[in-house]
Amino acid sequence: MQPFLTFNDRLQHALGLILSWLLLAMAIVTVTVVLLRYGFNMGTIALQEGLMYLHACVFLMGAGVALGRDSHVRVDIFYQRMSARNRDWVNALGIVMFLLPVSVIIGFSSWSYVHESWIIREVSPEPGGIPAVFILKTLIPLSMLTLCLQGLSLLVTCTQRLVAGEPHGR
Repeated sequence: MQPFLTFNDRLQHALGLILSWLLLAMAIVTVTVVLLRYGFNMGTIALQEGLMYLHACVFLMGAGVALGRDSHVRVDIFYQRMSARNRDWVNALGIVMFLLPVSVIIGFSSWSYVHESWIIREVSPEPGGIPAVFILKTLIPLSMLTLCLQGLSLLVTCTQRLVAGEPHGR
């Protein structure tokens, strides 16, 4: 299991670095769109769509990264008061009962949607838009794959701690 955990940690770290640069790109594109629109009375569909593409990429591909860093949204009313062992139980059961099934369902159900988009090489309906909608749609199953990998990694880690009787140190 250690090679899988190492691979996933490296993958999620690399994704985190890439996404952090995409956030900088989003800020630059946003400022550019605003300057063009309000400073020069010009608009560009490609830049506005580019911003949407960057946002989608950060949101979708960041889900697994956020889960791995334990920075995802959670209602901590009860969780924060639990012992480390009970938190591992909650995390393991949540991964098995919710995260993995939902991610697999979304991933597989999006497959034909993405496939059809690739077959026709779907482009933006807007004149001057980005001709790569098919690539954007590919992020849906890809994000579910990275989310599943991170979920499996966390499941293995929680299970190892539960079996060994180790606290997770949080």
